Amino acid sequence: MLKAVAVRRAAETGAEEQATPAGRAVLQHDERHLRRRLIELVDGRKVMVDLPETVVLDAGDSLVLQDGGLIAVAAAYEPLYEIFARDPVHLLELAWHIGNRHLAAAIEPTRILILRDHVIKAMLEGLGARVKEIVAQFNPVRGAYSGHGGHGHGHGDHGHGHDHGHDHHGHGHSHEHGDHRHD
Repeated sequence: MLKAVAVRRAAETGAEEQATPAGRAVLQHDERHLRRRLIELVDGRKVMVDLPETVVLDAGDSLVLQDGGLIAVAAAYEPLYEIFARDPVHLLELAWHIGNRHLAAAIEPTRILILRDHVIKAMLEGLGARVKEIVAQFNPVRGAYSGHGGHGHGHGDHGHGHDHGHDHHGHGHSHEHGDHRHD
């Protein structure tokens, strides 16, 4: 069985270093967060990933095999929501609401991509977003704690009221807080 023992980041690989990979793994975004796990390559072979610490792989990164060979990592196609806003400021506001719920998101100049969740879709549409179902590769922004024991709690295909101890305001009015005002 093949064994991967290190990671080579796409950004660290020059054009002269791009050898033909020994294999290719197509992984969903949450499968690219790993330390020790068995993964399957597109050709059916298995690779035991045994890294010294947890990493989050981006599409284009490679796993380095014990013999020096490389396994190319690609992003899988996943069911997503493509979120559009009225204008750039509105897009920033929508990104804030998504981040406030600790959701993985790919943030682009004119849209945001997230995993499908009907509760979040309803919230975003209530905030004036246009939400479209798509299937695409998902490369979310990695959080400040990625690969360092941080947590996430995606919501998959279920909904819940987000009453788990976080403050999740979903309304657009001002709040009085002592002697100053937040608008």
